[in-house]
Amino acid sequence: MTSTTPSKQDRVLIFDTTLRDGEQSPGASMTHEEKLAIAELLDEMGVDIIEAGFPIASEGDFEAVSDIARLAKRSVICGLARASIGDIDRCWEAVRHAKRPRIHTFIGTSPLHREHQLSMSKEQVLEKIAATVSHARNLCEDIQWSPMDATRTEEDFLCQSIETAVKAGATTINIPDTVGYTAPGESAQIIRMLLERVPGLDKCVIATHCHNDLGMATANALAAVEAGARQIECTINGLGERAGNTALEEVVMALRVRNDIMPYNTGVDSTRLMQASRMVASAAGFPVQFNKAIVGKNAFAHESGIHQDGMLKHAGTFEIMRPADVGLNATALVLGKHSGRHALKNKLKELGYELGDNQLSDVFVRFKALADRKKEVYDEDLVALMEVEASSAANERIRVKSLRVVCGTEGPQTADLVLEIDGTDHETHATGDGPVDAAFNAVKALVPHTGATLQLYQVHAVTEGTDAQATVTVRLEEDGKIASGQSADTDTVVASTKAYVNALNKLIVRRKKSAPQAMSA
Repeated sequence: MTSTTPSKQDRVLIFDTTLRDGEQSPGASMTHEEKLAIAELLDEMGVDIIEAGFPIASEGDFEAVSDIARLAKRSVICGLARASIGDIDRCWEAVRHAKRPRIHTFIGTSPLHREHQLSMSKEQVLEKIAATVSHARNLCEDIQWSPMDATRTEEDFLCQSIETAVKAGATTINIPDTVGYTAPGESAQIIRMLLERVPGLDKCVIATHCHNDLGMATANALAAVEAGARQIECTINGLGERAGNTALEEVVMALRVRNDIMPYNTGVDSTRLMQASRMVASAAGFPVQFNKAIVGKNAFAHESGIHQDGMLKHAGTFEIMRPADVGLNATALVLGKHSGRHALKNKLKELGYELGDNQLSDVFVRFKALADRKKEVYDEDLVALMEVEASSAANERIRVKSLRVVCGTEGPQTADLVLEIDGTDHETHATGDGPVDAAFNAVKALVPHTGATLQLYQVHAVTEGTDAQATVTVRLEEDGKIASGQSADTDTVVASTKAYVNALNKLIVRRKKSAPQAMSA
């Protein structure tokens, strides 16, 4: 059983479900390589438990969980399983490779879930809990159990369900606010009520899993901790279904900054938070909103004259934490076309990227090409450069070799495109309603994918100025499968075309996946 760490302050375990609940966010598909890279970073930064996926969902999920289990050095590696013997067996087959494996199984307990999702009586649900949790415990010593939609479950039945799970061998009891329905006072009250009423619960770790539908996920999670929960389930950038989950960076920094009123500690290295945020945003194709707490672009920006004056006199006047605390470099402008390989390597290290010699050589070539087009290369430009590097490195069957577009007030707008497909060059000429449309039509002509539709096309300027790089996100949907691509370039049309091709590469991988119903907890 995982227990809290004895110290002057209680330890709160951080359970990251970015690779499971986070990836269930529509469009947030990740490649196998991206999942392994994210898991490696989470392990390094001190996340206690990594929920690596839902092994029975697909062969891809199973392989990802298995590989993460083999690679993890410190973290508990957890897999999700429904209240089904088949699910649990498949989960154990994946996580058993870990130094510290965990099975997380769940079933809906609220009236709505019992009646409409499960078509089961209370007695049947209790029987299912006893049978599946005991089966899981026979396989693995570390068992987490969740009553899905706990915050809308009758108190008496919630207590009965949890007592059944504890008696069957659960070591962690998670209380999910599956639909983001509860409020902070109620979140705390539920935990206190359970501790008072459920025999043996004090011997288990109590976890809280909150969704952000009403914008209270972080507040609800912290309220649960104050009431006795000692594990917070969360995701990087708050990624997740619908409005997302509790954001890992928010609870970690809240417990650190307001340790005076919330005297609990985590083992997470907060200086890796920006690195994790950028990696997940790039992999999922979900840009972080500018005013996002902790990791947003504006989180440490000050425009008001009063604020700027105060900051110049003393940073503490308008900042409650230092940018360095979350891994954000205070300087912005450092490199240009005369900068050398050593300077680039040091700057990338400051930004959280450790590169080997071969990778540095590849990145340096791209950096020089960018510096030739831009007078000044900012930190944000380098981050975009590294995101493109990571995004294009894996599963790249299709690659943009050259693109030439003609646009203006007089049509038609045209695109001449050369794609390298499985090592062979193919070229075409296409027209469209604007240069981006013409370029996308050219891609469609060379790589037919009539079943896929464009769900999102988004352009962001990385920095200011007319020579700024554009970061483009493209999301494609085909038969319920969603893939996102991202790219950056000083030429918006080039960035758009590369992002489209990147999404196509991911869609090819995504086509192999399928998922079962009722995957939430």
